[in-house]
Amino acid sequence: MLYLDAGQAVGGSSCLIHFVPIMPLMSIQRFFQLITASAALFVLTTSSSMGAVTVQVLDASGVPVPNAVVYAEPTSGQTVPKALKQAEVEQKDIKFSPLVTVVEVGTPISFPNHDKVRHHVYSFSTPKIFELKLYSGVPTSPIIFDKVGTVVLGCNIHDEMVAYIQVVNTPYFGKTDINGKVRLDGLVNGKYALKTWYFTMAPNAPALEQSLNYQGAELAVAVKLGFKAVPVE
Repeated sequence: MLYLDAGQAVGGSSCLIHFVPIMPLMSIQRFFQLITASAALFVLTTSSSMGAVTVQVLDASGVPVPNAVVYAEPTSGQTVPKALKQAEVEQKDIKFSPLVTVVEVGTPISFPNHDKVRHHVYSFSTPKIFELKLYSGVPTSPIIFDKVGTVVLGCNIHDEMVAYIQVVNTPYFGKTDINGKVRLDGLVNGKYALKTWYFTMAPNAPALEQSLNYQGAELAVAVKLGFKAVPVE
């Protein structure tokens, strides 16, 4: 450290000049390196400490269930984020893909046709009645799914084509993988109704529901359906 204290006569008067401590250049660089490293460590620690809810869905035989929709609806008045992203249900090989889609209410969905034949996509489901008459390629505008509920898709040309869209009123949702598991990230602390829906459930049947009190820790939840699931092709 350098510290100077000198007196000097200037124009017959005395002027006291103080030099404050000066940090060497390398020390300044090291100082900012430490700040940057500390900030990165804080972010890493904060991120890694954020919990999530992992849900496994099993059928009546205890077999993992893929394609089950799981979502957490806030029930204690907590404010949750809303960030809608456009989704897509394509037609390829005379099939809809994916078979099951889950979106938050208000989400736009595009229905590109990647087959060499034209399709006529429609739905008579109350949450979203619409049709896209015979077309190829990508429709000009996506369809906005603005009501909560189950939407069943069909094709007027190919009766074997069917798919399902579950529209939910929460940003915390997902679809189970081949192991019957799904992870719900980013939940705000509070109480939730944890709901599970499967596409073979009867039309208008309510989703299975259980209470969930989330307080930031990692949680593992098991859900068992009262019926057998459809094997994945």
